[in-house]
Amino acid sequence: MKDWRLSLAVGILLVVNAAAMPIYAHAKEYSLDELYRIALERAERIKLSEEDLNIAKTGRDRALSFLLPKLSAFGNYTKYTTEKYNDTGTLLQPDNATSWGVRADESVSLSGREFTALGISRENIVKSQHDLYATREGYLLSIASAYYDVMKTKKALDIAEANLERLLKYRNAAEKRLKVGEVTKTVLLRAQGELSGAQADAIKAINALQLAKAVLARTVGIEGDFQLKEAPPEDMKVTPESSFQELAFSGRADLKSLEIQKKMAEEQVKYAKGAFWPSLSASGVYSSADQSPATQTLVRDSTYGLLSLNFPFFEGGLRRADVREARARERQSALAYEDFKKSVGIEVASAYLDLVTQKGTLKYLEDQVVYARDNFNAVAKQFEFGLAQSLDVMDANTLLVTAERNLSEAVYNYQVAILKMKKATGTLLKAVVGDRS
Repeated sequence: MKDWRLSLAVGILLVVNAAAMPIYAHAKEYSLDELYRIALERAERIKLSEEDLNIAKTGRDRALSFLLPKLSAFGNYTKYTTEKYNDTGTLLQPDNATSWGVRADESVSLSGREFTALGISRENIVKSQHDLYATREGYLLSIASAYYDVMKTKKALDIAEANLERLLKYRNAAEKRLKVGEVTKTVLLRAQGELSGAQADAIKAINALQLAKAVLARTVGIEGDFQLKEAPPEDMKVTPESSFQELAFSGRADLKSLEIQKKMAEEQVKYAKGAFWPSLSASGVYSSADQSPATQTLVRDSTYGLLSLNFPFFEGGLRRADVREARARERQSALAYEDFKKSVGIEVASAYLDLVTQKGTLKYLEDQVVYARDNFNAVAKQFEFGLAQSLDVMDANTLLVTAERNLSEAVYNYQVAILKMKKATGTLLKAVVGDRS
């Protein structure tokens, strides 16, 4: 019975070891920078934002079209039922007539609202560029979070594996001491129970790793089995919070986007007021005509120009309603900008506190792991020679596992905290891809 249990424990340990192998022959290995690059090329969310930029560029072309003259050509053919003459025999109505020509038309408002619309469309392009930048930054942060989730679960699996090995040795030691009568059977039963719990933790860690890898694959857009390269640890100098706040207010792309939107809303009021001004239209026409048979009054070719001024006095209150709506949207954009600016301040403050916390606790957690490992090794030796109780070993092992897990969490949380601070200050994308952003 004991041999069967030992074989079971060793078998599960081999399964854990196989799952924890870092490289498979058929699995591709990605670094964090490679995941960034792949996501920027494939992510649907980024492509949606890129299409918004394309739409904004189309809007500029539409606004420009209203400033350019319109060129058109016309032509018609008329077939009459019969020719008509007057009493003197002069032809009044021919059998058929044809005419054709070209014309150029231009119409502008004296308020220059067409130029205002063109300026708004250009500002909208810049706004869409900032929106795209912010979308890329947010997506990079989600990729980094998913990446470090995988690394944390992988480290948790390593910790579970090491814990399983320690408890297996402890169980074997307890079994030997039971045979020589140095301990009671309850010590062995306690060791068996702890070993079973460690086996369950190892299985949970394997499943958690698979789930984290699936989330990362979906976020990045990769398929098949893969492994990850460990990203080199990064450190960030913690300056006063006010410096991060200033950097965020001057560098956040989404804040710049709202600032441009606020300016566009102001221009929209100007555009709406321009409808109260008269519009000036000019046309130039060349026409040619032919008849069969031709009348005496036929003018075969003519060229003329037309200039007109249109001043609408009453349109049912439509223009006043447009102005009131534009002013309301202007107030909305101003409020949205101020509200988001406050949210950015809170986001930076939260990221700053998280950064300070993670960096401050990292050194103490490293020391705790060193002390806990030395303590367990000492207690385990004492137990082998009968100088320590089983509870001492369990307490030492629990302290070591907890310390290792806390350190693993802190190491990767610190890296995520650095990236969150870069995202909060609007410098993440530039730090990842440099000037190519």
